[in-house]
Amino acid sequence: MKFNIKDVARKAGVSISTVSRVINDSKAVRPKTKAKVIEAVEELGYKPNAIARSLKIKNTKTIGIMIPDISNQFFPEVVRGVEDVANMYEYNIFLCNTDLDQEKEIQYFGILEEKQVDGIIFMGNIIREDLAKRFEACDIPIVLIGTDYGDMPSVTINNLQASKDAVSYLIKKGHKKVAIITGKAYDPVIGVARKQGYIEALKEAGLEYNEGLVIEGGYRFKSGYEGGKKLLDTEDRPTAIFVASDEMAIGVIRAALERDIDIPKELAIVGFDNIDMAGKVYPSLSTVAQPMYEMGAIGMRVLTKILNEEMLEDRKVLLNYSFIERESS
Repeated sequence: MKFNIKDVARKAGVSISTVSRVINDSKAVRPKTKAKVIEAVEELGYKPNAIARSLKIKNTKTIGIMIPDISNQFFPEVVRGVEDVANMYEYNIFLCNTDLDQEKEIQYFGILEEKQVDGIIFMGNIIREDLAKRFEACDIPIVLIGTDYGDMPSVTINNLQASKDAVSYLIKKGHKKVAIITGKAYDPVIGVARKQGYIEALKEAGLEYNEGLVIEGGYRFKSGYEGGKKLLDTEDRPTAIFVASDEMAIGVIRAALERDIDIPKELAIVGFDNIDMAGKVYPSLSTVAQPMYEMGAIGMRVLTKILNEEMLEDRKVLLNYSFIERESS
């Protein structure tokens, strides 16, 4: 019976791309994985076609990008940075929008493995256990942007410190009752970190933490709008709100204007990201500015270094952020 590369992959419990890398003697394959593949090849008596093998030696010059939500204005700017650097190195882009869906993440990751992409960039979403296991078992280089996990190479900012600075700015403006609309509580990189920055700023200023001033959001306009209504419809409403994303902050502005609340005299609002709309909405939004384009460009450059077996100065790249003061505060 004649066996093919799929049979070898199935028997070894690895992807087809991993078998291909072993056959082509790639340095990217872990010794333990390589031994499993070689054992499967020997047991099945698999002999790769010489012509096909010569083609496989050449890389695909393709990079897979996994993003959680293409409609979120943060990610297109990051993708643009990735794409510009990828084009410099003559890589093509395979874009996967996962819609924050765990099943889609696994499905797209499998597709990228089958396509034998040279590398993968995973953007800004929590890495759940099932996906983490796939990452760990995979021999395709992966770089994270806007999130972090274990020892994997990543490009982020210091979310905790950035949030702390934003809330401290509001406190220095004289606000004693500062609320927050956070990200997701299960997200340790963004949701938890930005909330912790808020808590530390209050503590440093000697202000009491009040759970009633904390609303969990989902980074989108609707959750900011709904969260804003909850905070502003109370008798003792806050005089300032720090919001964990600009899109949510724009939702808060909408909720405030519907209630004829003067921004910033009666309510100061600060967002996070500095998306394009932050400077165009009225009143314009004060915000923590993430270097979105640079995050993408540097993330792709890190990936090219790994692919070219160049030395990485730092596997965890922390970029600088800035604060932009506009009309909302």
